[in-house]
Amino acid sequence: MVDLSIEKKLKAIWELQQIDSKIDQLNLLKGELPMEVSDLEDEIVGLQTRQDNIRTEIKAYEIDITGHKANIKASEELQKKYKKQLESVKNNREFEALNKELEISGLEVLAAQKRIKEAQFHMEAKEQSLANLQEQIESRRKDLEFKQKELSTIVSDTEEEENELSVQRTSLDKDVDERLAKAYKRIRKNVKNGIAVAPIMRGSCGGCFAKIPPQRQSDIKQHFKIIDCEHCGRILVDNEVTGIYTEKPVEEEKPKRRVRTLKTAAK
Repeated sequence: MVDLSIEKKLKAIWELQQIDSKIDQLNLLKGELPMEVSDLEDEIVGLQTRQDNIRTEIKAYEIDITGHKANIKASEELQKKYKKQLESVKNNREFEALNKELEISGLEVLAAQKRIKEAQFHMEAKEQSLANLQEQIESRRKDLEFKQKELSTIVSDTEEEENELSVQRTSLDKDVDERLAKAYKRIRKNVKNGIAVAPIMRGSCGGCFAKIPPQRQSDIKQHFKIIDCEHCGRILVDNEVTGIYTEKPVEEEKPKRRVRTLKTAAK
């Protein structure tokens, strides 16, 4: 890559800063809308996932109930069988054994019925949770639709300008010194307003407004090297590079004439 003069490097990075600042302003119009839209989309997906999990749990309860009902039916069939066998018992031992089996099968029926009631209770609670989640989803969808329309309107109004700035930036980015571009990106991430290249304004840094020593101002204007602000780290450029900030010499104030008011007393 052909080495550019310091002044050309500074002018290129300054122009890049101007384009990025305009893009920042357009993004500022969108405010928190892109993030809000993204958050709502994520929230809806999360609620739907919870719904799917609850439906899986309800399905498991349904399978359990079906199993318990099958066990009840099997136990009742055994009870019929044992009762019929009781009619033809030959001794007390067989009688007691059959009664014991009847008792066990009866307890199994009661246990299964209890488990069915518990499962149905949990299913009702899960169904209510599903209904509540559905209400939340519908509410979030309405919010999302409103935010998306609002964002779409802003994007539509600024799309043409954004595209133009994007084309300009892509074209200009090729002319920016690679090492300077890396420093520029790093500084932009570290400052709140995104201004990485600051002009000298009335002897101060245009980014943090800290005073710049006269010798340092002189070094910046000579374009011997790239100089940053000692306070905020921004790249400093003079009005010869920016072409827009003109500092006029401050005129010395002339001493004001004192007007003496003479009061005359009427005699």
